[in-house]
Amino acid sequence: MLLTGCSSETNAQWKRLGLPEGASDRTEAVRSLWIGAWIAALVVGVMVWGLILFAVVRYRRRSEDAPRQTRYNLPLEVLYTLAPFAIIGVLFFYTVEHGNVITKNSGASTHQINVVGQQWQWTFNYKDTVDGQQGVWETGTLDQPAELVLPVNESVEFELTSPDVIHSFWVPAFYFKLDVIPGRTGKFELTPTKTGTFAGKCAELCGLYHSRMVFTVRVVTADEYQAHLRELAAKGQTGAATGGQDATTIPGHGEQEGEK
Repeated sequence: MLLTGCSSETNAQWKRLGLPEGASDRTEAVRSLWIGAWIAALVVGVMVWGLILFAVVRYRRRSEDAPRQTRYNLPLEVLYTLAPFAIIGVLFFYTVEHGNVITKNSGASTHQINVVGQQWQWTFNYKDTVDGQQGVWETGTLDQPAELVLPVNESVEFELTSPDVIHSFWVPAFYFKLDVIPGRTGKFELTPTKTGTFAGKCAELCGLYHSRMVFTVRVVTADEYQAHLRELAAKGQTGAATGGQDATTIPGHGEQEGEK
């Protein structure tokens, strides 16, 4: 057990303080904010524990006599009033600064993908032109979750929509998550930086089959990405799919939500 804790993979996990290995250009901004917040929490914790131990030792009970009562201590009151504001101010500054980097949208992405979250799976509309056709799509079911294919080192703008309830599009390895809200179009941009297969899921409790709102992200080379789009076009999956026609229908089951 001790030796397993010495592996390079485990050491890297400790350095990330629990974060998964990053696979997008948002990795560094989120990681530095995450680690910085933990450092700030540790500093505050050590100070609080130190003060508690100091008070326990310094003012421990030495006799049956009541200790001298102090009604006011202005320096101490100023300290515990201003210190929290200082901590919050610093954390707020860095959160806004890193948040602007994380949510930055250049408006000039190489690819655009419309992500539709519906009860109870995901639909991905690729807006690239494929063999003269404008856009191709793929969708998932309860039994066969959807797969999202992305090109490595090429920027992608995601457009999030929903025809029914609130979902949340989350790929942990991309260090980014955004809610999918009916009646609103959410947008964000990022660039995958590592090829491989990554897990995606809905991070919002969206109803009966929330646990089945999972999907797979496969980051491939640019040529493999184009080949995948041509495969979808060959299957006749051209144009765009907007999601569930009836928000209460469970795709692939022909049942109404809640029925057995």
